[in-house]
Amino acid sequence: MDDAVRDALATDRTVDITTIGRRSGTPRRIETWLYRAGDRFYLTGLPGPRSWYANVTATPELTLHLKQSVKADLPATARAITDDAERREVIRAIIAELDGDRDYDAWVAGSPRAEITFA
Repeated sequence: MDDAVRDALATDRTVDITTIGRRSGTPRRIETWLYRAGDRFYLTGLPGPRSWYANVTATPELTLHLKQSVKADLPATARAITDDAERREVIRAIIAELDGDRDYDAWVAGSPRAEITFA
């Protein structure tokens, strides 16, 4: 991974991901948010059901598309975060990075989140 991609992963928040549709089996590209907490990367969204989350739960392989400071397509694997303690830890780190003024309990209860690792 080159330096420009590393820098983009550290700063770019809005990304696209291509997942495989859990029912259709066809590629689905959508925009979502990428967060970094320590040396780990997470996808998440506002509370509520998300198709991308259902798709990566069924088929964890995806492509993350950087599109802001650099353009790159990165193969990755998602791991759904379902453990309550881990969900809380991840959301706490994300909210602290944003501005700390979020409804923590709503995010913990209802926002999808997955850790991603790059191939």
